[in-house]
Amino acid sequence: MEAVQVHDVYKFYKKYADRHKFLTIKSALVNKTLFGDLQVGERFEALRGVSFDVKSGQTLGIIGENGSGKSTLLKILAGISKPTTGEVITSGRISALIELGAGFHPEISGRENIFINGVILGLTRKQIQEKYQEIVRFAELEEFIDNPVKSYSSGMFMRLGFSIAINVNPDILLVDEVLAVGDASFVPKCLDKINEFRRHDKTIIYVSHDLATIERICDDVIWMKKGKIEMRGYPKRVVDAYLEYIGKKDEKKTLAQHGEEEKLSGNEKEKRWGSREIEISNVKMFDAANREKYIFEADEPLAIQFDVEARAAESDFVFGIGVYNGEGVNCYGSNTLLENYAARQIQGKGKVRLTVPALGLVNGTYFLDIAVHKRDGYPFDYHHFQYTFRVTSSHRDVGIARIPHHWEFSDNIALFKNEDS
Repeated sequence: MEAVQVHDVYKFYKKYADRHKFLTIKSALVNKTLFGDLQVGERFEALRGVSFDVKSGQTLGIIGENGSGKSTLLKILAGISKPTTGEVITSGRISALIELGAGFHPEISGRENIFINGVILGLTRKQIQEKYQEIVRFAELEEFIDNPVKSYSSGMFMRLGFSIAINVNPDILLVDEVLAVGDASFVPKCLDKINEFRRHDKTIIYVSHDLATIERICDDVIWMKKGKIEMRGYPKRVVDAYLEYIGKKDEKKTLAQHGEEEKLSGNEKEKRWGSREIEISNVKMFDAANREKYIFEADEPLAIQFDVEARAAESDFVFGIGVYNGEGVNCYGSNTLLENYAARQIQGKGKVRLTVPALGLVNGTYFLDIAVHKRDGYPFDYHHFQYTFRVTSSHRDVGIARIPHHWEFSDNIALFKNEDS
């Protein structure tokens, strides 16, 4: 079931050129000339034909440069602004944390603002009263709740706004970058609450420049560019594509790079991306006897080996791996930067080998990510879910990892292990 449906939404804003400087909104509406008679150069197209759906319970991230249309889109979803053309359909109560302090009256207290905002969001006075203590406690404003909000810091504004937004128990939560001004100790608390919403199958649309958080909490990501959707998909893939775009913004791609991309099938493009300034190839797995192998016992060693080629000398590079189970859960990930390897130089062809002394995974099929990127995440070559291996085990444990352990029992407990089962 779709919680949010956006169909071909356009949003235009008028540019006031000299010949329109005496035009009033009233006269433009009466004469139906506000947007209709504008030339292309006389209007700013904040959104251009945006269409997407968000399923109920999904967390969607939206990224993009300033001016790309992210905030305009969220305001339309919240009902704060109307599309020039197109349609937005939402299902359920919406709570929006978009502009810091929006809807707060500066001259009255935090307590009064809670009741006013609660009514605006559709709660009765009795419902607000029931939630009041939790709102104040979560916002950590017990000492200041009766002060006028004009005396609040930006962090206090954010805490109160976020606390009201989440405590009205919305079906859809819209969050736009406001956590960037939050107190350092409060932001993790907000993210924990967002994760709690996810566990309760709430729909969340989260706009942020914090790409690490976007990757961590989102099921899907949209990249907005010049008012249009440039890409939508798996968070790591979209974030890497965006970082590559930012890194290459003022630099034209070489014809050779374009040629290589065109050779890839659509499915391969979904599973592999990057500039290819450093390229990964020939990925293989080996057992303890250095035999190529793709079915392993639970506690067996595994080695992953791949070739790399750097077309030019590069001093900023990181090698990384990720292991995912059949449900797409990240079981383990690491890279050379996290493990304190300092990159010096890579040039030409070489090999990389990672050895795992004991897999420690439960029964199942696993997918492997292999990557080489810069320290800031700019992708040279990212291979997503292109390699699989299987773990077979006589153990019947469940979950993600097989953690080494043993049982002990006191003398009055009789348990005997059946070694044949």
